Amino acid sequence: MGFLWSPQPIVIPRPEIPEKHIAVDPSMPVLAPRTEQVLDTHKVTATGYTAGVESTGKGPKHPQYGITYSGVKVRRDKETVSTIAADPKLFPLGSILYIPGYGYGIVADTGSAIKGNKIDLYFPTTKQVYKEWGKKDVEVQLIKQGAGKCTEKMLEELSEAIDVYKSVPDSWLDKAV
Repeated sequence: MGFLWSPQPIVIPRPEIPEKHIAVDPSMPVLAPRTEQVLDTHKVTATGYTAGVESTGKGPKHPQYGITYSGVKVRRDKETVSTIAADPKLFPLGSILYIPGYGYGIVADTGSAIKGNKIDLYFPTTKQVYKEWGKKDVEVQLIKQGAGKCTEKMLEELSEAIDVYKSVPDSWLDKAV
């Protein structure tokens, strides 16, 4: 019995494993994006803000208390994604950043003092702002350029994806928003 030689390579398809079947330890912290996911790196001054009067001028009884410029509710979730404020000329609404020491942030807010290379990171209380962050110069990684909007649906989908994979999966980055 001889063997057949073919000038064409024989390609044996491998079954593709969808990202959702990748097992990730739920106790594992959020991972930084892979190098190939980083579109750009920016050195910024990052400060913290709250939904309260000290940051927004609004108290808990104000109808817009805790609501960002994009209309979504502020959130801080170390395990998935938090809302952040940025200059929309640099990072349009919906942009996804990785901030070392903070995690993933989606630009959902703007601020009168947030111009140029400044970002504001949301924290539930002023005590947390000072204890966990303060004011830092950091290099943030842009992993998705926003299209000028951020919705609750986007936040939920991104949060679920990061919860499963502990980072932003490529399939989510390829989505049109």
